[in-house]
Amino acid sequence: MKGLKIVVLAKQVPDTRNVGKDAMKADGTVNRAVLPAIFNPEDLNALEQALRLKDNYPGTEVTLLTMGPGRAAEIIREGLYRGADNGILLSDRAFAGSDTLATSYALSCALKKMGKIDIIIAGRQAIDGDTAQVGPQVAEKLGFPQITYAEEVVSVEKGKIVIKRRLERGVETVEGSLPMVVTVNSSAPDCRPRNAKYVMKYKHARAVSEMQNADEDYILLHNNRPYLNIGEWSVNDIETKAEELGLTGSPTKVKAIENVVFQAKEARVLEPTDADMGELMKELIANHTIG
Repeated sequence: MKGLKIVVLAKQVPDTRNVGKDAMKADGTVNRAVLPAIFNPEDLNALEQALRLKDNYPGTEVTLLTMGPGRAAEIIREGLYRGADNGILLSDRAFAGSDTLATSYALSCALKKMGKIDIIIAGRQAIDGDTAQVGPQVAEKLGFPQITYAEEVVSVEKGKIVIKRRLERGVETVEGSLPMVVTVNSSAPDCRPRNAKYVMKYKHARAVSEMQNADEDYILLHNNRPYLNIGEWSVNDIETKAEELGLTGSPTKVKAIENVVFQAKEARVLEPTDADMGELMKELIANHTIG
């Protein structure tokens, strides 16, 4: 079988293990500047599935597509370190504040510009939103069929893709026709680690916005090694409708933000006896914690 053209939708997300009082702006959007940024975990699972297809089908090309500020190019480098072939950063102030609808619209416009694509793979959801909507919405906007909750891409043969899905009550294997959008669960295999050779090759890879203050030697290095140039598209590089982008194109509005801090105000020490366990059960039933 000939090689496949695969695009992995990836997102740089704030590390939700480090959310503090400054994590949200007054308009209800995430204050990403104050939070450490990481590669969205399930998008790494999706990348691994794409790389396995590349291993199994010679000639396959894996491209990462991400939307975000200039620093989001870091996850494209992470993808290159693991075996991806290239990446595109979709970055513009016009995309700021996008909800899932505006995000999927911008991504679908970029995907249309990329031409023929066999498979689009994404993580099931991002940890900063947990909506699981962007992948399916991209499929809808492109008119592609979709398979969700994927745990393993079993095979791709003769224009058909076979996928194992992990559902709440078990596992099922399904088949669909290419082109296809696939969203991948966290139960899928973890992404392979960085490859030392790829790290050495791509450690100086940069997007256009990252090169603004580069010195002449760095610019010369990029001119002599085109593979170090990470593609970067603005709103002017893709065909879009302005009213469907950013906050304007986002019907989701945040009405209120509340920080909830759990505190242990009192504690009890119980002996491992039937009497103490019985008293605890009575108390929990009385205050409707259980029962």
